[in-house]
Amino acid sequence: MRDKLSMLGALAVLAIVVVSMSVFTVDQRQFALVFQLGEIKTVIDKPGLNFKWPLIQNVRYFDRRILTMDTPEPERFITSEKKNVLVDLFVKWRIVDPSLYYISVSGDEARARTRLQQTVNANLREEFGKRTVHEVVSGQRDNIMEEMRNKADQDSRKIGVQIVDVRLKRVDLPLEVSESVYRRMEAERKRVANELRSEGAAEAEKIRADADRQREVIVAEAYREAQQIKGEGDAKAAAIYADAFKKDPEFFAFYRSQEAYRQSFRSKSDVVVVEPNSDFFRYLRSATGGKSGN
Repeated sequence: MRDKLSMLGALAVLAIVVVSMSVFTVDQRQFALVFQLGEIKTVIDKPGLNFKWPLIQNVRYFDRRILTMDTPEPERFITSEKKNVLVDLFVKWRIVDPSLYYISVSGDEARARTRLQQTVNANLREEFGKRTVHEVVSGQRDNIMEEMRNKADQDSRKIGVQIVDVRLKRVDLPLEVSESVYRRMEAERKRVANELRSEGAAEAEKIRADADRQREVIVAEAYREAQQIKGEGDAKAAAIYADAFKKDPEFFAFYRSQEAYRQSFRSKSDVVVVEPNSDFFRYLRSATGGKSGN
């Protein structure tokens, strides 16, 4: 009886061991490859409980989450101007075909990272070789990253990997290049500043010329209006004088002679040579202003 119990216990333990060796679980963050005698038998991409043949089958797990490859040190690349730039970048990638991934890099993440880094660097050298320092540093970074992601993704698909994103964290210039670039940028800024100043001066001259033209027009119109008013005033004054003098012609003649005297003898040094019996002095000769020679 005791031997039977021992045998049953041993069978139970063996059954537990066999079951434990036959059952495995796949997490939602993982892929699972089931190997049979070293060959891929099944690819499991759904989470849950699964079974395998003990001893003749084994399981390897691969991460299906997005992984990050970050360069430890900035890489040096050459632009179309034959100038060096230092680039610090990172790559987001994930496994999409675990069987191809295992066949290509033996499921080794380090080998996969090396392959991806070589692909990204090769494509970056190609893209940077087409562009100037200015375009790389500030002009076309988004275009570079987009083209890099597409090219790197096409190559990485050959090893069962998808490139999710490629980002340039920083693009710096070596010290020997920075000074020359800064000098060129400074010269460019000065050129732009001079252009703006010249445009401003030209615009100022244009405004001044327009203001002078408007001033001349205003002054001319004011002078014309003033002359018109003055002419109207003179005409009105002449009409008043004429109407007044018409009422007493003799007084008008006397008044005009007084005006002539005043104009002729403005200064003590003025001399007028006329005949004594000249009509110019008729009002001086006659207290009554008569026309006779008395």
